[in-house]
Amino acid sequence: MGVVYYANYFVWFEVARSDLLRSAGWSYREMEQEGLALPVIAAHCEYRQSARYDDELEVRAVGSLLSPIRLQFDYEVVRPADGCLIAAGRTEHVALDAGGRPRRLPDRVRELLA
Repeated sequence: MGVVYYANYFVWFEVARSDLLRSAGWSYREMEQEGLALPVIAAHCEYRQSARYDDELEVRAVGSLLSPIRLQFDYEVVRPADGCLIAAGRTEHVALDAGGRPRRLPDRVRELLA
């Protein structure tokens, strides 16, 4: 059909989220080594325009705290050539310890998202 498959947006959200955390000096790998996991507990995407194969796209991510153990990332997928907002979405995450039990978000994560 020449348009981007809808599920790819969630992959792009994950990449943008990882890049955001990495730019703040903390990778997912380091988080997991320190006993923190941030699994997705909800995901949503609103498709506004079709992205076509070979479109250059920019994916923007920002994070916010929802509670001491939950956070949300919001995303925008934009086509820089014309400034068109292609899609907008969000993911919610819960902080878990190495044993899979809920835990408070570390200070460094709360400071990043404050």
